[in-house]
Amino acid sequence: METIQAYLERKHEELRLLNDCLRHRLDLARPRSVDDIVRSKFQITAALRAEQELHDWKATETAWSHTADRVSGPFEFSYDYQRADLTVRGPSFYEFDCGCASTAIYTASGMAAISAVLLASAHIVEKADILVLPGSYGETLELIRGFVPHLRPVALSLPLGDAFASGNSPRILLLDSCSRAGAFEAALRSDGSGLDLLVFDTTCFAGRSGRIRRVLRWARRYETPLVLVRSHNKLDSLGAEYGRLGSAVFVHGNEPRQRAGRPEWTRLASETRNAVRLLGGAALPAHFPPFVGSAAYLALTKRRVAAILHNSRSMARYFAAQLPALSAELHFTHGLYVTLRGKRPLDEASARQAAEDMSNELRAEGFPIRHAGSFGFDFAATEWFHDATTDQYSVRVTVPDLPTELWDDLTASVARWWRAHQWAGGEA
Repeated sequence: METIQAYLERKHEELRLLNDCLRHRLDLARPRSVDDIVRSKFQITAALRAEQELHDWKATETAWSHTADRVSGPFEFSYDYQRADLTVRGPSFYEFDCGCASTAIYTASGMAAISAVLLASAHIVEKADILVLPGSYGETLELIRGFVPHLRPVALSLPLGDAFASGNSPRILLLDSCSRAGAFEAALRSDGSGLDLLVFDTTCFAGRSGRIRRVLRWARRYETPLVLVRSHNKLDSLGAEYGRLGSAVFVHGNEPRQRAGRPEWTRLASETRNAVRLLGGAALPAHFPPFVGSAAYLALTKRRVAAILHNSRSMARYFAAQLPALSAELHFTHGLYVTLRGKRPLDEASARQAAEDMSNELRAEGFPIRHAGSFGFDFAATEWFHDATTDQYSVRVTVPDLPTELWDDLTASVARWWRAHQWAGGEA
């Protein structure tokens, strides 16, 4: 259990790490509340971006000046016109085993990364099945169905059985960190020898998560080509959403076996880089957070994520006991949020309104909660949620990094509000 004082001291360390990246540090008082922390964190990150723009005025889109610094903290950049050939040198957001090499291609967002990979795969295979687990990210499924016609989505259900066995067409597994916990675990217990490619969306896991290392070992065991795709403005920015940044990382070291009639995936990285160029999806150097990579950053991120996961388990237990009929999903594999259902089925509009009303009323009571998309903040966030697998709507409550006592009080208040507005009014 983390006390309020211990929490405030840890947050002061986070603010100091961010502030130290400024050439002209802000004069900030030691935080005394969650609102102080949130306000100061977003203020510092805004100052970081502004300071970088003012200092690096020569580093424009046209790359006209050969004297431009083109750096952001530990990251160094080289590029020509419009960043079509952007090369990035800097620390990895992941932790790879010794001897495991990788190639990183950075993009303007997580969706830009996975879009480029999936579209580029058309140069490797004419047709393929892409296997998706229950709970996979809705926009990724929408992308596949609407814009990637050479991939046929195959929705899996539990038990998986021989779902990963070889078929008549090449088989790609989309392993999503936002899928349900049971499905994710079932996948890693399955025989993956029939898969031709593994695309792993790591967005909801910390970059050094043990689950990512498990997937790396699982892919290596079956010699399955592996691409890690990620949005970095979630867990990699100390809760401040520093900027829109994504990546596709092609992992080397488990050379894929070449089976008769199966595609050769070694060209996928170069084809993806070309797709990023043609789609105009290259990353902005200004969106690389300058505070990553240091030992202090890694330690603070680890403590943040540990606190979020502790709070998540606590909320899941409480809702299972207090809202058994109104809990939609309490056990996503990432542990970053839960979802609540209505007494009657919700649509997008009613779910959005319920999320806004709940956050506004509880915030008026003094709780650190807001109606906002995304997750990994220092405040709880509510938003509508669409399960693309079941086509059902619910309200998502994202779990913040808050001290234990305050989080327990907020959890109880969310349950109280939801129960009262669902059972009393019928609809939120």
